[in-house]
Amino acid sequence: MGFNRWGTTPFFYNKWGRTPFLRAHPLAVIVFAQVCGTSLWFSINGVWLGMADTLALSHNDLGRLTLAVQAGFITGTLILAVSGLADRFRASRIFLTACLLGALVNAAFVWVAGDPALNTLLRFLTGMALGGIYPLGMKLVISWTPKHTGAALSWLVGMLTLGTALPHLLLAASFDLHWQWPLLASSVLALVGGLVIYGLGEGEHLPARSPRVSLKQGLAALRSRRFLAVAGGYFGHCWELYAFWMLAPLLVAVQVMRLEWSASWVPWLAFAIIGIGLWGCVMGGWLSRHWGSYSVARIALVVSGALCLLYPLLTHLPPLVLIALLLIWGFMVIADSPQFSAMAAASAPQDRVGASLAVMNAIGFALTIPPIYITSLWWTSLQDYVIWLLLPGPILGLIALHRYSHSGE
Repeated sequence: MGFNRWGTTPFFYNKWGRTPFLRAHPLAVIVFAQVCGTSLWFSINGVWLGMADTLALSHNDLGRLTLAVQAGFITGTLILAVSGLADRFRASRIFLTACLLGALVNAAFVWVAGDPALNTLLRFLTGMALGGIYPLGMKLVISWTPKHTGAALSWLVGMLTLGTALPHLLLAASFDLHWQWPLLASSVLALVGGLVIYGLGEGEHLPARSPRVSLKQGLAALRSRRFLAVAGGYFGHCWELYAFWMLAPLLVAVQVMRLEWSASWVPWLAFAIIGIGLWGCVMGGWLSRHWGSYSVARIALVVSGALCLLYPLLTHLPPLVLIALLLIWGFMVIADSPQFSAMAAASAPQDRVGASLAVMNAIGFALTIPPIYITSLWWTSLQDYVIWLLLPGPILGLIALHRYSHSGE
């Protein structure tokens, strides 16, 4: 069956008439699909407390499984970038395929959760699938909204944040059920996200097809002082972000115990602390129009860094105050991410923007691995003080931004 002028099969267009509706609201469709697809990212973390009790897993296991996803994402992103597959096939088809594969391996985790080798492998494969969801979502945004890319990317990163938080919401809504059900629900959502993107197709403003990405080209961009400074800020941001997201339910559980509330409050609060980052991204995108991306990124790093420093010193405060601080932290910890992407795109050598951003993202996500590992390893002994291990991220990020502001390139 051939493709019509909408880039989709007649089944989507003629029978159900869905494609014209989807194309009337492309950004809403893409960000909705992003939420659904990225719900796979922290699907294990969302059900961790119940799963750990059932299978007698430790915080080290949580770190190992989270690391596997990060490593898989780096691998999948680099394979797509270096192989040229993202240019050879339609973005919507890659997105659908990635969602399908991610949904399958995420669901299969239910049957191998107690096997360390197999559960690590499946989380790695889930991360590889996410390499075809998040970056391709960015490409689809550019193809549909070329005149409002900055604001659109703020929504896209915000929806990545909401997708990360979604497994906690699924657990909260089904707390009395076994942990397998919220995990399977993430797989269903990923399938829905892939199908709506397939129905949407590509916009008319796809970036010009570029030569195959070379890692050498991307690394060469780091010779630019201005781009290196932006990348350094992004690297510091990455050091803090994913480890904080992993720690969120553990930090919340401590305060819920102090309040003597039911354990069912933990996933609700974890969802709120991570999910509020959506509005941090949106607010940051709006403020960047008036203050510029540099100012927004610097403020976000200052606030999140201050909370990283002070939170362990404030644990004597009432639990509700600490939960409020975690909400502020969740709001600020991701607000700078779209701004770093915008500054990097503007600072990279214009003849190799794709290669430069691919390398920056790969290095950034690689830098999420050490803090996830060490915080999960030392959580039992250090508790809240383990947060100080994240502090180098905001500090080094601010130093890099200072150099960016004094770069004359």
